[in-house]
Amino acid sequence: MKIYALLKRTFDTEEKIAIANGEIEENGAEFIINPYDEYGVEEAILLRDIHGGEVTVVSVGNEDAEKQLRTALAMGADKAVLINTEENLDEGDQYTTAKILTEYLKDKEADIIFAGNVAIDGGSGQVGPRVAEGLDIPYATTITKIDVNGSDVIITRDVEGDSEVIQTSLPVLVTCQQGLNEPRYPSLPGIMKAKKKPLEVIELDDLDLEEEDVQAKVTTLDIYLPPQKAAGRLLEGEISEQVGELVNLLHTEAKVI
Repeated sequence: MKIYALLKRTFDTEEKIAIANGEIEENGAEFIINPYDEYGVEEAILLRDIHGGEVTVVSVGNEDAEKQLRTALAMGADKAVLINTEENLDEGDQYTTAKILTEYLKDKEADIIFAGNVAIDGGSGQVGPRVAEGLDIPYATTITKIDVNGSDVIITRDVEGDSEVIQTSLPVLVTCQQGLNEPRYPSLPGIMKAKKKPLEVIELDDLDLEEEDVQAKVTTLDIYLPPQKAAGRLLEGEISEQVGELVNLLHTEAKVI
């Protein structure tokens, strides 16, 4: 079975994020595998262990993403591919990423492609479905369970607090949701083995794409942190006085009544 897991390098939202000149300041920021992509990597490894085959993790970005690809290799993936866009692409968006991944995957004869439901830095949830559309294969989003029996696939997906069970066939692309699995931590032997596993770097020029083919459709105008919340106010006096003051504040300051 040929299994691919799409992976994005994202900043760790558990850490403090600084913004300068409308951009996230990368110096000092901690970067990780996008957590939803991590579910995909883990499930890809589990399916390979059951059905055989190999797992290839793929990322689009610059050479900094090699660290996250090595982490996926340490988890148990077999091969890694970095499509390096640093020198050939000034700015991209979800359309750009999906176009590049589609071009790379079009002749790989993948059985299953795993992607994250969303990326925690952008949250658009577009890349996985766009790749499936580009490859003209079935896809299912927000999956929490997947069973493969020959060419048949049974998928359970999260639908706003409930579950839906669907059946499809290989090849298929799925996007992964929390609850699918518990991603493993790379072990020391896994980390050592990862150093010897193949990590191929492909330049954008190596793909059959022109510059206009991957031109971003969306431009980010600004990035900013939300305003700090004002400190709460403690009302004093008798209950009737507090109620009167609260109603007045809701009317004059909060303007909600």
